[in-house]
Amino acid sequence: MRPCSSQSNLIEFSTNFIGVQQMAIKTVGIVGAGTMGNGIAQACAQAGLNVVMIDLSTTAVQKGLATVEASLDRLIKKEKLTEGQKTDALTRIKGSAVYEDLKAVDIVIEAATENQDLKVKILKQIDSIVDEDVIVASNTSSISITKLASTVSRPDRFIGMHFFNPVPLMTLVEIIRGLQTSNATHAAVEALARVLGKYPITVQNNPGFVVNRILCPMINEAFCVLGEGLASPEEIDEGMKLGCNHPIGPLALGDMIGLDTLLAVLEVLYREFADPKYRPAMLLREMVAAGYLGRKTGRGAYVYNL
Repeated sequence: MRPCSSQSNLIEFSTNFIGVQQMAIKTVGIVGAGTMGNGIAQACAQAGLNVVMIDLSTTAVQKGLATVEASLDRLIKKEKLTEGQKTDALTRIKGSAVYEDLKAVDIVIEAATENQDLKVKILKQIDSIVDEDVIVASNTSSISITKLASTVSRPDRFIGMHFFNPVPLMTLVEIIRGLQTSNATHAAVEALARVLGKYPITVQNNPGFVVNRILCPMINEAFCVLGEGLASPEEIDEGMKLGCNHPIGPLALGDMIGLDTLLAVLEVLYREFADPKYRPAMLLREMVAAGYLGRKTGRGAYVYNL
């Protein structure tokens, strides 16, 4: 992969899309300042793009900005970033609790919780504010892009852009085309992913797309094994790391993803395919019901110090 130059902080491409000769992405809007949203914001800012990061409250926005700063500080300690580069990245991110601030952006990436009703509500709000030539993308990890596109006024300008956690470190981005997505929209988002230093793979719309359709059932099976008492969490994870050469065990990975997100993806797979092989483990359901969501709450398959 060879990322495009970010010297001009500009992505340009030509297209035969009717009425559009050239498009430039200079400013990225992100709705959601949580784990995925602030990670996407950091990646964009480090690539030289301006960012408007929106959330419901000033408190949520400030927490997201603090997370970005802490992440950049870790890169400085690892000598992968300078203080000047950190300052430059932070000055590129504008935090806001006002949706109207999205009027100035060229693309909006929705990065809310994996809940279809919530995403539809947010997308309609975005659609009511941005100009018709603005691309709208969803960071959903499983929900139908075709279905989400049907809720906005320009479905041809809608696409899935699925990042992986932690966003600043993970290279892959799944680009999901809905039935309505235009070639111009796909080209713009693919170019954006490369400017961010990511490796994009294009996926046709299908429940769970590619990675999560393979990954989530594997993690789910690890929770089935744990629920049956076959081995401890440590032994299950070490077994997969040493026996399958995985860099991280499935239970620890589930905790990193968030058990609520994992359950939401499995529910989509189970519902859409009507196949019992996707049925969520009972232990996973119980843990989510108890609020044991993994690293973000301090307890999942493991206990963490927050």
